[in-house]
Amino acid sequence: MTDSLGPRGRLGLTYQDSEAVHAPVRGHPGPNVIVILFDDLGFADLGCYGSEIRTPNIDRIADLGHRYSNFHTTTLCSPSRAALLTGRTHHSVGMRMLSNVDSGGPSGRGRISREAGLLSEHLREVGYNTFAVGKWHVAPMRETSPAGPFDEWPLGRGFDQFYGFMNGAEDHYYPQLIRDNHAVPPPASPEDGYHLTEDLVDRSIGYISDHVAHAPHRPFFLYFPLGAAHAPHHAPAEFMEAVKGRYDEGWDVIRQQRYRRQLEMGVIPPGTELPPSNPDVPAWDSLSEQDQRIAARFQEAYAAFVEHTDAQIGRLLDFLERAGQADETLIVITSDNGAAMEGGRVGAFSRIRFFNSMEEDPEKTLGSLDAVGGPTADSHYATGWAQASNTPGRWYKYHTHGGGIRDPLIVYQPGKMADPGAVLDQFHHIIDIAPTIYEVSGVTPGDEVNGIAQMPMHGESLAYTFDEPGAQSVRRVQYFEMFGNRAIWADGWKAVTRHFAGDGYDDSEWELYHLDEDFSESRDLAAAEPERLRELIDLWRQQAELYDVLPLDDRSVELYRSPPPPGSPLLRSRFDFHPPVSHVEASTTPPFGSASRYRIEATVSGSLSGVLIAVGNASSGFVLYVDSGELKYEYNAAGAVTATSVEIPISEGPLGLGLEFALQPDGTAIVQLFAGSSRSTEATVATPLRFLALSGMDIGGNPLSPISTSYAAPAWFEGQIERLTVFVDRPPDAEADVLDD
Repeated sequence: MTDSLGPRGRLGLTYQDSEAVHAPVRGHPGPNVIVILFDDLGFADLGCYGSEIRTPNIDRIADLGHRYSNFHTTTLCSPSRAALLTGRTHHSVGMRMLSNVDSGGPSGRGRISREAGLLSEHLREVGYNTFAVGKWHVAPMRETSPAGPFDEWPLGRGFDQFYGFMNGAEDHYYPQLIRDNHAVPPPASPEDGYHLTEDLVDRSIGYISDHVAHAPHRPFFLYFPLGAAHAPHHAPAEFMEAVKGRYDEGWDVIRQQRYRRQLEMGVIPPGTELPPSNPDVPAWDSLSEQDQRIAARFQEAYAAFVEHTDAQIGRLLDFLERAGQADETLIVITSDNGAAMEGGRVGAFSRIRFFNSMEEDPEKTLGSLDAVGGPTADSHYATGWAQASNTPGRWYKYHTHGGGIRDPLIVYQPGKMADPGAVLDQFHHIIDIAPTIYEVSGVTPGDEVNGIAQMPMHGESLAYTFDEPGAQSVRRVQYFEMFGNRAIWADGWKAVTRHFAGDGYDDSEWELYHLDEDFSESRDLAAAEPERLRELIDLWRQQAELYDVLPLDDRSVELYRSPPPPGSPLLRSRFDFHPPVSHVEASTTPPFGSASRYRIEATVSGSLSGVLIAVGNASSGFVLYVDSGELKYEYNAAGAVTATSVEIPISEGPLGLGLEFALQPDGTAIVQLFAGSSRSTEATVATPLRFLALSGMDIGGNPLSPISTSYAAPAWFEGQIERLTVFVDRPPDAEADVLDD
């Protein structure tokens, strides 16, 4: 007889007349597994895929393993992560788009179905030690407050330890960090040389080191989803210096150079054409000299970011060698989607301007180029560079053309690769990663996870290519859909349509490509083969019904503007904070973009200085602080700062402080401060932001990115904040004010 504590044996009155049977030591004979997932990295952004970006450490894994030239993703981050971790299609598991929203149907819950167990859940069950380090972004973002619920956090989905961040993009100098189930401050500051990628590698090495020391009989699974290379593009000064001037020739030249190298390296088939530029990309020579300087600098930051990340991956690889784990570890390196086009015509110094549909100020940007890559910049490259990143594919992230869904994939299992360094052309999809890991590790996923019956696996293992690099693709069909953009691949043919939000879905114009002969989707055969196109469109519909794609939904930003679901604590009109409180992630702060009042009950002492409320970062947000006997307020609208102050009538003892923020019919906002019975004059915020900030809130200090240069962060408040109350005057249909992807 056995129970959850192991075999019981024969039990007598005493241990002398009983049979001792010890519970078995947990273990598994499979290899270690490391999955390195880049963010927004294009098909052509690694040296081993034709880039001038220097990635020697990733390239050495490519030389030992296999590169895949026909690997595909979902074209967006949360869906690709859900597909990778489960081996199922993203619609089927509830991740239609980002985990920031619930679109109101089973395919768009913003969480991963419990009927689709994660790699971590199945691997841990057989004895793997499981670590997640980096970007999560598959938990509902409305559930990422310090109070949870924690069911969909990493530790709730099979990981033993987690260190990273929860949302879609993160400041790499001042990150909003989570360790396991609670917020923690960064271990150092940018002035001390801190960078998030280095921190993540340090943590990964630490987890593996502890594992090797104490559980060498067990394998480990490290899921390492990087913040790189998603904007903001942050890179240390020495890496910025190393790429200086590299992109002065412009995106047209770089794209051509990458294309030629891809042909020479065999990354793309002989005869592949380079399609004409996407219509939203201006010719480099048509830009003014000023715009060229700006655009080149933003791309330098991106390249430096990727090169710095490669150097940190090198540290991880070196540690595996030093710890004797290199020959025992399966390594998978890929990206979640193609390069993003969110930087616009010449790029953006501050992404918050993009999210608020605000034009960049070229003169101001030109004067800030030296800061690009550093802690005060929040930059994104221009659309032309996104096109170069996706060479030779067309379009970008969000789209189901090659530029959005074709990504690099490198797989290396020591001693198992028949043709090290080879480029393989079998068609594969990100849902194939989990089945590959299960096959290589010798793990058969259970029919149930925590008592919940599991849906069938949708992916196909690609391990067959390890010893048969020339084998035919086992996959015959794969659908794609995102924001109404649709595609279907079947036996080398692809039908694809680019949808425009608000248009009728039947009005979308479908294109047809024979990818076996037209890798870059350069020759549209829709007119020449209408019957084949119709068959593929019908097949897409069948797949859509099979995998819960329907109904189609082309909403994106407007979903962020929808009210939270019924019952959400974010629908309150009053928020009470009794410090000390943890850092509050941006998605769970009160709706600061609405009309609101702030009441602070404080006990003032000492020099009467420090930050009371800090919301946002150096790019946008607001701060309320005390300095030199005055209560001061600054509102940063993507660089346009509104400031006001009021004299505090007493210097010590109990005191009521606060502010009122009132939206006006003309689109402006009026701000007024009070301290005791004193009130400030009214200040006008000319452009209150719809999306206020991409970073969250701290009370009693500004420990992350300094919102103002008027004090030295973290500027802890020297008195005692007894309570902060935020009153929100928010109509039921008001818009949310935080966006992050």
